[in-house]
Amino acid sequence: MTELTHKRNFAIIAHIDHGKSTLADRMIEFCGGLTDREMQEQVLDSMDIERERGITIKAQTVRLTYKARNGETYELNLIDTPGHVDFSYEVSRSLAACEGSLLIVDSTQGVEAQTLANVYLALDADHEIVPILNKIDLQASEPDRIKSQIEDVIGLDASDALEISAKTGLGIEDVLEAIVERLPAPVGEAAAPLKALLVDSWYDPYLGVMILVRVQDGKLARGMKVKLMSSGEVHQIDQVGVFKPKTTKVDELGPGDVGYFTASIKTVAETNVGDTITNEKNPTAEPLSGFKPSVPVVFSSLFPTDAADFEELRESLAKLRLNDASFVYEAETSAALGFGFRCGFLGLLHLEIVQERLEREFDLDLITTAPSVVYRLHMTDGSERELHNPADMPEVTQIDYIEEPWIKATIMVPDEHLGGVLSLCTERRGDQIELTYAGNRAMAIYRLPLNEIVFDFYDRLKSTSRGYASFDYQMDGYKESDLVKVSILVNGELVDALSFMAHKGQSEFRGRAICERLKDLIPRQLFKIAVQAAIGGKIIARATISAMRKDVTAKCYGGDITRKRKLLEKQKKGKKKMRQFGQVEIPQSAFLAALKMGDD
Repeated sequence: MTELTHKRNFAIIAHIDHGKSTLADRMIEFCGGLTDREMQEQVLDSMDIERERGITIKAQTVRLTYKARNGETYELNLIDTPGHVDFSYEVSRSLAACEGSLLIVDSTQGVEAQTLANVYLALDADHEIVPILNKIDLQASEPDRIKSQIEDVIGLDASDALEISAKTGLGIEDVLEAIVERLPAPVGEAAAPLKALLVDSWYDPYLGVMILVRVQDGKLARGMKVKLMSSGEVHQIDQVGVFKPKTTKVDELGPGDVGYFTASIKTVAETNVGDTITNEKNPTAEPLSGFKPSVPVVFSSLFPTDAADFEELRESLAKLRLNDASFVYEAETSAALGFGFRCGFLGLLHLEIVQERLEREFDLDLITTAPSVVYRLHMTDGSERELHNPADMPEVTQIDYIEEPWIKATIMVPDEHLGGVLSLCTERRGDQIELTYAGNRAMAIYRLPLNEIVFDFYDRLKSTSRGYASFDYQMDGYKESDLVKVSILVNGELVDALSFMAHKGQSEFRGRAICERLKDLIPRQLFKIAVQAAIGGKIIARATISAMRKDVTAKCYGGDITRKRKLLEKQKKGKKKMRQFGQVEIPQSAFLAALKMGDD
């Protein structure tokens, strides 16, 4: 077994698209983890969606063996982390399993919002950080400017930052040497009782739940009975192994090791991420500090297009939950859309990924309602309620006041686009906290209501800044706000799936926009249809879909006008009667298009 001094555990952190997974590929190649034939781009991104979108969603680990220049052999445990803000909980879990981080900065783009966020996560975890400038082979690369930017913005000494190209493999050996020389070795006692951190778990159809652990003290071996400290459950270990990046069985994992074990556990729900695993016979006294559970911030309802697929949707969500414990769901019904599920996600990208996985892996056709956030209702009787779905809003007379979630956003943008970005934030009810400069880039920190971010803030930010702005946020508590529920009525009937929450000042504008859109989407009937937006009993916007008419006066040519009038009156009465008893069927396509409306 490798001595502790010859082990290194490290994570790769960076902004989206700065080259984390590509660097991981080159390291695996250099250390001979895979043969040339098995090698492919982004080898650690195993999901189809990850490969197509070129993003990392799940953090992945791999153990490499590296022979250093000093002749010694080292065991390196690498964790490749996601860069996107929706998956920052994955990053914080990965960092807890390591002692050091490689911070990658694109030498053409410099420090971005997510770079900062991930550095702060690494500093919170007491990490030693090695700065690396990637994409040095590009003509637009400016290493000296970026080094001074790292020092100004982050406050890290970048004088000995490594200059590499993960694509061509330039400087990879220097990176491996820096890991060995500059990152600390793990500490732990082999003779102490077992204490291991549960970093991640996922479901394998053949082996049951696979659990990724980082051993702190003691040994984890096959046949041992282990206890999960938060639930108190005891399981016998069937198999222990490491990823090289293929699964490789080993006899045991010692202090400082990162590996997996299986123990015939049936569901991922039994394994809480951040839990401490210990020996049943000789337990450790103190559990590890663990992580805060991930809290869903965006809620949306999923309905099958065909009502017969409801059971299939239920099974698919249960299967998906096995591999992604960060989203929650519960059954709900809607008068317009039938039976479905209300689901909670960590952000809009997370929602999109889950929806895409359901459609792709389980072949489902889904309708997704407009995303909403969790509001806190303070009732007149002193109680407090959470509102996940605008359709469940109680009577206004029972509510004392409503609070909505706010976020603290960090936006980094080149100077020439700053004006547009600031006006976008102001338009979305933002409060500016600070505005600083590093070279020709501005860093604006704003407090914004999450409700305003959920719709299309990210798209608008990208188009305002021509794609140069980067954006990162964290939750920043709740604040009282003047919010109203806007209901949509079609022919006097309430359509629950289209109701939404809005700030009072913007409710009329948003209500009018959705009425105008529905007017174009709902097919004409033989009678007039009124599409209305209402707050309580007060109509705030209306659009009318005109009726299809038959020309009943066609056979009257010449003669007395009263004959024509009589026929038109008769038609009018018929239409009035039709309108009273007529049902307006809103086609699914109209729902989809209305729900997709941003603020355009």
